[in-house]
Amino acid sequence: MHSAITSAIGTLKGPLHGGANQRVKEMLDEIGSPGCVVDYVDKTLAAGQRVMGFGHRVYRVEDPRGRHLKAHAEKLQDEGDPMMLETSARLIEVMDQRKGLSINVDFYSASLYTYLRLPPDLFPNLFAISRIAGWSAHILEQYADNQLIRPRSEYRGPGKRRYRPLGER
Repeated sequence: MHSAITSAIGTLKGPLHGGANQRVKEMLDEIGSPGCVVDYVDKTLAAGQRVMGFGHRVYRVEDPRGRHLKAHAEKLQDEGDPMMLETSARLIEVMDQRKGLSINVDFYSASLYTYLRLPPDLFPNLFAISRIAGWSAHILEQYADNQLIRPRSEYRGPGKRRYRPLGER
C-alpha cells in the first residue's frame, strides 16, 4: 500500500498536474487585477506558454468540479482579496474568446485554498491528500483481484444515458 501511494504521489510531480493549482495562484497574483488580464493573456499566448487553469485532457467543456469550487470560494471571498474572483471572471471571458478553453479543477481551487488561508506551497499536498482514498480503494481492489490492470476495457453497463449536471442530481 505504502509503495503504491508513494508512486501515485510521485506521478503528481510537476506544474501541469499536481502543482497546477499553485501555478494558478501565482498567475493570478502576477495579473493583479481584471484590467491587466488581456495584456497578460496576449503576452503569455504569444510566448507559446500556457495560461494555467484552462483545458483538460478529458473534459472538453467546463470541468464540473469548477462550478462547486467557485461557489465555495465566493462564500469565503471576504476572508481575502475579492479582486481575485473578479480577475478570475475576466480571465475566463478572455480565454474563451482567445482559445475557446474552459476552466479545469485547478482554476477555482487556487482561489478557494487562498481564501482558506493555505500557503500556496501546500496546494499540491492538498491535491494529493484528496485523492488518497480513491487510490487506496484501487489498491485494495487490485489486491483482491490480483489481475493485471489493462487500460483498455469493455464497458458492459447500461447504454447511453443523458448526462445530468451534478447540481441537478
